[in-house]
Amino acid sequence: MAADDTKALARALRRRDPEVLDRLIEQYQYRLFRYLLYISGDRETAEDLFQETWIRVLDRGRQYDSKSRFETWLFAIARHLVIDLQRRKKPQSLDALIYPGQESAIDLTAKNSPSALDLITNRELEMSIQESLGRLPAIHREVLVLRFQEDMALEEIATLLGAPVSTVKSRLYRGLEGLRDLLERGKA
Repeated sequence: MAADDTKALARALRRRDPEVLDRLIEQYQYRLFRYLLYISGDRETAEDLFQETWIRVLDRGRQYDSKSRFETWLFAIARHLVIDLQRRKKPQSLDALIYPGQESAIDLTAKNSPSALDLITNRELEMSIQESLGRLPAIHREVLVLRFQEDMALEEIATLLGAPVSTVKSRLYRGLEGLRDLLERGKA
């Protein structure tokens, strides 16, 4: 998005322009929902957070200053809502806070697989990855999702998290190592 486009977007958000909001929702709905689904691990929670994120965009649109990309600002709102939700929850143990368990894998199977064997193989692989991803600490899981699922640059992730790029790189590296170790242990 060009600088003029981001400034026009900022002005439209200040005016609470419904057409602009509709376009933004249409443009970002799938990526935002997917991010919230991965981070929360629960479809119902992700749906609630998705709605709340767009309500916040509408309410706080005047705060968008067009200095950063809109999607970075949008994902920061969503991330803060997830953090707020986690703070309100009372974990049963310290391990539950550090390694949140996931009761069921998220269904991300491909719909155009050519054979039943491919469907089963893909589903088993996705379940294994999703289960392993769910067992990673939240700080590593979040960076992996933002980098590989949402295709954000390291600098954007650093801005979103409010952390230095070196910290993002470290979390990404540790997350990948942890994911690899979990997947290898699952095959053994």
